[in-house]
Amino acid sequence: MLYGRVVGTIWATRKDEKLEGLSFRIVEKLGFDGAASGSHVVAIDTVSAGVGEIVLVAQGSSARQTAETKDRPVDAVIMAIVDNHELNDAGAPR
Repeated sequence: MLYGRVVGTIWATRKDEKLEGLSFRIVEKLGFDGAASGSHVVAIDTVSAGVGEIVLVAQGSSARQTAETKDRPVDAVIMAIVDNHELNDAGAPR
């Protein structure tokens, strides 16, 4: 699963008929500290995420497990909008 921020949208008027009705978003991968990696992925948006929102992305065969993406030629899907996260520093002295 990938943690990232929606940074854009892709429009494609001509596409495989199995992709009709789906929205394409550009997601930049993030570290859990919020630092941008500079690496991007195009993902199908099944949760109506907007630009600037932090999301979780499933990739590979897992991307075809949502109701909207089942049996479609999809390699990445936004399947959650993150409200917040907590990261415990496992390396900190106790």
